Amino acid sequence: MLKIDNLIQMKAGVWLDKRKAIVVTIYNGEVSLNSILSTVEDFHVHGGSGSRLKGGPQDVVQDSKYLEREKHQLKKYFNDVISEIKDANSIVIFGPAETAEKLHKEITKYHKNLEVKIKDVVKADSMTKRQVKAWVKAFFKEKRL
Repeated sequence: MLKIDNLIQMKAGVWLDKRKAIVVTIYNGEVSLNSILSTVEDFHVHGGSGSRLKGGPQDVVQDSKYLEREKHQLKKYFNDVISEIKDANSIVIFGPAETAEKLHKEITKYHKNLEVKIKDVVKADSMTKRQVKAWVKAFFKEKRL
């Protein structure tokens, strides 16, 4: 006898950039939407100060510490997103920048159980919440997942 749980599938679509993620879940025909705000800071490094004298002392900007902080902030952001989609049977990730690819790499590296559930990673423009919801519904309808 089949369990009812096996017949009902949860599908999730994640649109994200560095500022926020919009997670759309489809479960038993019900569509829900959740926004997750990122804590990733925008780093605008403006070189160190220098002196007017040629060959004078210069302050060096530590790019590595900014990049390391951003890496940790991204990891926390990705973990927040992953906790929203961990129960899905099918997942699609999409977004305008390289953030979607970075999330996919994070899942591939640290969440092997979710990696097999990812059906596609797609580059997409910025969208409103309604557009994201419609895009996810169309994706799963078209793929018949």
